[in-house]
Amino acid sequence: MNAARKYAVESLSYDVLVIGAGGAGLRAAVAISDAGLSVGVVSKSLLGKAHTVMAEGGVAAAMAHVDADDNWEVHFRDTMKSGHFINNARMVELLTTEAPERVLELESWGAVFDRTPEGDIMQRAFGAHSYRRLCHVGDHTGKELLRTLQNRVTHLGVTFYPEVIVTRLFLIDGRIAGALAYQRRDGHFLLFQTRAVVLATGGWGRLYATSSNSWESTGDGTALAVTAGATLSDMEMVQFHPTGMVWPPGVRGLLVTEGVRGEGGVLVNAEGRRFMADYDAERMELSSRDVVARAIYREVQAGRGTPHGGAWLDITARGSDFINRKLPSMRAQFLALADVDITRQPMEVAPTCHYMMGGVRVDPDTCTTAVPGLFAAGEVAAGLHGANRLGGNSLADLLVFGKRSGEGAAAFARQAPSPPAVSTRQVQAEIDRVLKPLERVDGPSPYQLHSDLQQLMSHHAGLARTGSALSEGLYHLLELREQARHLAVPGGTLYNPGWNLALDLDALLLLGEAIIDSALERTESRGAHFREDCPAEDPAWAQVNVVITQDEEGALHVGTAPVVPPGPRLQHILSPLDGQSTAGRTGS
Repeated sequence: MNAARKYAVESLSYDVLVIGAGGAGLRAAVAISDAGLSVGVVSKSLLGKAHTVMAEGGVAAAMAHVDADDNWEVHFRDTMKSGHFINNARMVELLTTEAPERVLELESWGAVFDRTPEGDIMQRAFGAHSYRRLCHVGDHTGKELLRTLQNRVTHLGVTFYPEVIVTRLFLIDGRIAGALAYQRRDGHFLLFQTRAVVLATGGWGRLYATSSNSWESTGDGTALAVTAGATLSDMEMVQFHPTGMVWPPGVRGLLVTEGVRGEGGVLVNAEGRRFMADYDAERMELSSRDVVARAIYREVQAGRGTPHGGAWLDITARGSDFINRKLPSMRAQFLALADVDITRQPMEVAPTCHYMMGGVRVDPDTCTTAVPGLFAAGEVAAGLHGANRLGGNSLADLLVFGKRSGEGAAAFARQAPSPPAVSTRQVQAEIDRVLKPLERVDGPSPYQLHSDLQQLMSHHAGLARTGSALSEGLYHLLELREQARHLAVPGGTLYNPGWNLALDLDALLLLGEAIIDSALERTESRGAHFREDCPAEDPAWAQVNVVITQDEEGALHVGTAPVVPPGPRLQHILSPLDGQSTAGRTGS
């Protein structure tokens, strides 16, 4: 088949291309537009369907509206401690100092937050935060954040390309020159000529069988970045949220917001005992997510799990009026999907793959990657969260670093000369690659291969890991990568989800390998990375990030890089943490 004649390519040009229309991508687009540059925004799904809507609990910002003693320094300490001190301290400083301003900015654009009796933005408690810090809108904060940003970018006249998937970034003379994409509805190809790209594509939770992530979360941007020459960091750090729905099977993994525990929900095992005192007697259910997730895991392993392999989360003591006011979405979710009224019955919950702390290594101030002209923000970027993310820091991340990535990309594009046009040869080679599954008559099914990959990652590289299980998992994953070279998909490019999944698998397999490689490299337990054969934190790993690069032949290489240490001022802020030095702290 002569793809060049059969498939036309539409050429478009923008100063900056933003890939991803969640909170980070939209905030980047606002910054680029405000700088007076042209910006196009590509969205894998429909506008308004980004994974940002799944962030329900709130935005973490030390505004001290409820607890007067809160400030950015305490937020800084909480974040570093929860990340077990392998965070990039400069990123944490920027997040904690700038989050309040970004929240107020969002409010000025029309976001409607819950209020205190005095009329200030209400803030709620959340796991491992020292004070009530999360600015929220009931239990649907992410949805309100996205609505507000969409209104803003629409007002600014930003151009959107919904249901468009980018398959390749093009480099000329070592810097970004363009990107090839296709429309999901019909396979129509789009060539974006651009000076800079902002990646805001979120995570890759669809690697796991039980996940709170929706179908879009396949790591497209992360794979694009490393293939273009960027460095990945902390890929072993996969966050399993303690509370996902367990039953019925069709909704297993669906998120149960941490706001339930923040508003007073308690965890109880099958024996009716509130068990978190055995794991963190001080913070109980509001311990950090890695601690709570492992506690539920251990209760189940000890035979004290609920009928479907989890724990009971009970908030009935708060009363129906309170629950209906504070957690309306959670009540509606359990009524509709599990026939459970959480005002009268406990919820059955278990850990679910939720968030990726690892991702593309970036400069804290500008969000630039190792590839000139390529920027990254939000979940796709590494460094902020270290070994474990604090709840609420994700929405703050989108606002703070979405803005910074847009400003960084705009500054780069303003001074960069227009790159040469991407060659027809480069474009044709990529079109040929993405059409290969449609040209094969016989081969593995992408649906079966995806299921096999999810089961492999869940079994070999899930919440609890061992070196032997990881090694076995890597062996089988490489077998799956070989099978993926021969995927066959019936039909054409018109409304063909099998073809879309076949292309998603390129990213998922690459990132699955990166997770296992990194987990094998880090021979200790730290934060979300829990190895049963190395259960303690090792001081030798206390100031080390695991990094991944890819060579021109596509092989991944694992190495290490020193954690960027906090300067004297930030080190002074950390000093109240038990008087310990940052090297070798056990953290939360």
